[in-house]
Amino acid sequence: MTRKTSVLLKRAGPSHGEADTRECLYYNVNYELEKTNQSGVERCEGETDKRSHCYASWRNNSGSIELVKKGCWLDDFNCYDRQECVATEESPQVFFCCCEGNFCNERFTHLPDVTGPLIKAPPHSVSVLNVTVYCLLPVTMLSVVLLTAVWLYRHRKPPYGHVDLGEEPAPPPASPLLGLRPLQLLEVKARGRFGCVWKAQMMNELVAVKIFPMDSWQNERDVFMTPGMRHDNILRFIAAEKRGSHLEAELWLITEFHERGSLSDFLKGNAISWLELCHIAESMARGLSYLHEDVPRHKGEGAKPAIAHRDFKSKNVMLRLDLTAVIGDFGLAVRFEPGIPPGDTHGQVGTRRYMAPEVLEGAINFQRDAFLRIDMYAMGLVVWELVSRCKAADGPVDEYMLPFEEEIGQHPSLEELQDVVVHKKMRPAFKDCWLKHIGLAQMCETVEECWDHDAEARLSAGCVEERIGQIRRLAAAVAPPTSDHHALLVSTAAPVPMVTNVDLPPKESSI
Repeated sequence: MTRKTSVLLKRAGPSHGEADTRECLYYNVNYELEKTNQSGVERCEGETDKRSHCYASWRNNSGSIELVKKGCWLDDFNCYDRQECVATEESPQVFFCCCEGNFCNERFTHLPDVTGPLIKAPPHSVSVLNVTVYCLLPVTMLSVVLLTAVWLYRHRKPPYGHVDLGEEPAPPPASPLLGLRPLQLLEVKARGRFGCVWKAQMMNELVAVKIFPMDSWQNERDVFMTPGMRHDNILRFIAAEKRGSHLEAELWLITEFHERGSLSDFLKGNAISWLELCHIAESMARGLSYLHEDVPRHKGEGAKPAIAHRDFKSKNVMLRLDLTAVIGDFGLAVRFEPGIPPGDTHGQVGTRRYMAPEVLEGAINFQRDAFLRIDMYAMGLVVWELVSRCKAADGPVDEYMLPFEEEIGQHPSLEELQDVVVHKKMRPAFKDCWLKHIGLAQMCETVEECWDHDAEARLSAGCVEERIGQIRRLAAAVAPPTSDHHALLVSTAAPVPMVTNVDLPPKESSI
């Protein structure tokens, strides 16, 4: 391992042994792929109430040290008051150490903690009782330490801490470099029936880590790893790993992180403008359209099959900072590869209030198009949520409510939904003031054609994307983009010619 003299000359600030860490030596063996500098000095920019450290990670290839990464490390109790960078794991695949003090990661070493209590033979004059005490005392102490460690792990798992880089991966990570990237869990952002989602930091990038207690991890990982799943409106997948072993094993799914969170959470605290509604709805439709498409081989990747989401809802749509929609959570998704049956699928899955009528009554056709139409019913409900929080209409904007919350409350039973959706054919209501705004009126018409009771009459995702684009352009032609409340009245413009599905039977009323 060579050390850059030019780097060492850049030192300034506190001395090597101080706990206050402002600068660390930086190195990245994968700098070309990750588009970073290869080496230099990294200035640590932590939060005021958290401590900063330096770290180093490396491999030992038959006695030859191969440096992997160096840099700043966020608040980690394992690094507190360590003035030297020392790895203590016995023989990990990748060595990791951290320390406090400027440039303390210049030197790093491996000193495995293999020392144990030494038991001396008792003198001949010592009684049998003393011999027994000498023998049992170390065993008792070791048992107490192990029990304490287990209790602490179960009751006080630290929110900050580096991932054990020496664990055996199973299955192999989708990104071969994930095991080289220290990753810190920062805070829990969401909890659900399939696990919890953490905000985490992986080097200089914020990521989302979904931790599963169940086997839906396997299905979601397989869907994410399907060829062609890279798209601007599909959540970017980074890696999937199994952490730990046996009863303590955790299944991790690592994706890009979006600070705004889910569409549902955003709508709870924000009313949206007409242009924001169009942008969110159009990008969401674009993502679902791509998910539903069969995409031929492209740029060395295999063909992408059509994929049905099967749990489409506002909670599973993330928002970028510019409010572009990104679809995630594929734990229940089904792939439809040509000539291959979709596998063991159950009809009545998903979130109850977003279930299509045919799902609620258990009468779905287990074919590709039937599953895609189920997604489109749910999309109609999500677009209704967007319309309900839009401030473009000349009237008050109500508090955010989930679909059917006004009709049957926050926790509807399956029987209540069957009665309302299947038998009474009810749908969430449209307010009169929405129908007086030409854009919202056309959007409501699109929603009706998505949640139609007749599944075969529902619009496709691609059609919805085109339809929303037409509505947005019409509204822009009728009034300037800055005027949302009074200019777009139904009486001021002719109705827009709507895109419809090709070769579909006449639409029946959903009411």
